[in-house]
Amino acid sequence: MLKKVAFTMYPIRDVPRARGFYEETLGLKIGLNGSQGDKWWIEYDLPGGGCVALTNFIPDEPSAAAGGTIAFEVEDLDALIADLKSKGATFLGDVVHGPNCRMTTCLDTEGNSIILHQLNPKN
Repeated sequence: MLKKVAFTMYPIRDVPRARGFYEETLGLKIGLNGSQGDKWWIEYDLPGGGCVALTNFIPDEPSAAAGGTIAFEVEDLDALIADLKSKGATFLGDVVHGPNCRMTTCLDTEGNSIILHQLNPKN
């Protein structure tokens, strides 16, 4: 029986650049991490549960077109977009408005896509 998502993993190539994006640009705190030579596994536990992992142990290339992506729930989508743009983050398209939410997609420094998602207020 499935219980929860343990982690979402993204391939990376430039470890310092990727860490800079996730730690400085997104403000995530590094958790479990380690290396074997120049091969890294880096985890960022999220305050509401779940984990995003970065690794260069695998040969996969980072890609926004590879299929899977992570969606982060955020408190204030507009403020976060403005903050990330001021830090040079790349966005794909505009904010999409759905019946229950708003979201947009940005790229990490490796080229992986990240969805930023905010639920609409309940009436």
